[in-house]
Amino acid sequence: MNLPIRPRRNRQSSSIRGLVRETQLRPEDLIYPLFLHEEEQNDAIESMPGCHRWSLDGLVEEVGRAKEVGVRSVVLFPKIEEALKSPRGEECFSPDGLVPRAIIAIKQAHPEVAVITDVALDPYNSDGHDGIVEKGEDGELRILNDKTVEILCRQAVCHAEAGADIVSPSDMMDGRVGAIRSSLDEASHEAVSILSYTAKYASAYYGPFRGALDSAPKAGDKKTYQMDPANAREALREAELDVAEGADMIMVKPAGPYLDILTRLRDRIDLPLAAYQVSGEYLMIKSAAKDGWIDEEKVVLESLTAIKRAGADMILTYFAKDVAKRLG
Repeated sequence: MNLPIRPRRNRQSSSIRGLVRETQLRPEDLIYPLFLHEEEQNDAIESMPGCHRWSLDGLVEEVGRAKEVGVRSVVLFPKIEEALKSPRGEECFSPDGLVPRAIIAIKQAHPEVAVITDVALDPYNSDGHDGIVEKGEDGELRILNDKTVEILCRQAVCHAEAGADIVSPSDMMDGRVGAIRSSLDEASHEAVSILSYTAKYASAYYGPFRGALDSAPKAGDKKTYQMDPANAREALREAELDVAEGADMIMVKPAGPYLDILTRLRDRIDLPLAAYQVSGEYLMIKSAAKDGWIDEEKVVLESLTAIKRAGADMILTYFAKDVAKRLG
């Protein structure tokens, strides 16, 4: 055939494919989510094979192992003892709480690692919601937006005082980014960044995570504050509000089922964009690989490359440490 244009010429060897590769995945792009608890031992998480609830000592050691293979950012998720939970979640801003002590321990051992903290009430709230719950006269549960934001501000400042580099509100309350920014600045923490869960969907992919932290709602669901999976334009509105309120970075959660949202935000918003490959995505890959239906290593790399290709600058993934080893 007389074909002057042959795209396959750019695919004929691994060296040439590397030259023309459009999307590069690096260890520095990965954020490692880590679970922690008050116990002295590290517990394997049944719902998330390969993941653990770390003791403080175990957490510091795991951060060190991740750092050695190039993962320079971690995000912390605490499992809080039932006795410390309350309707308002006051434990979330205790300076002697689990998260502040974890931040201090990590920073003492690994000062160059960026520590990101989750800002939300669900681990601390006896109702299991991301906000303060009120039961109306009609019996319906309502999540109190403004009162919740007041607590979130105190939580964010508490984490900043302990040495967090980035606070990451995952609650989806209206106006929380601006309020947290003001509270941080007033407390002389202007350098602490905000990574906002801008488009956090009311997804069915979160089940294994809630099992890891025992943080599922005791009643009702999260659909009045997390986004409807059917909506895309709404994510743009949320992003524009977060930008106006002072977010430094924004996030889409989950990642894989919402690649179109990532691309839409990338086309419209100039801030760094994160995506969270959530527990359900992780478990599906793990389960299929365990039964021999897929090659775990190849599928993980393909899935993360797809998230990066869709527009993410950084990816939260439970595969972070293992992937960084392979990329290195």
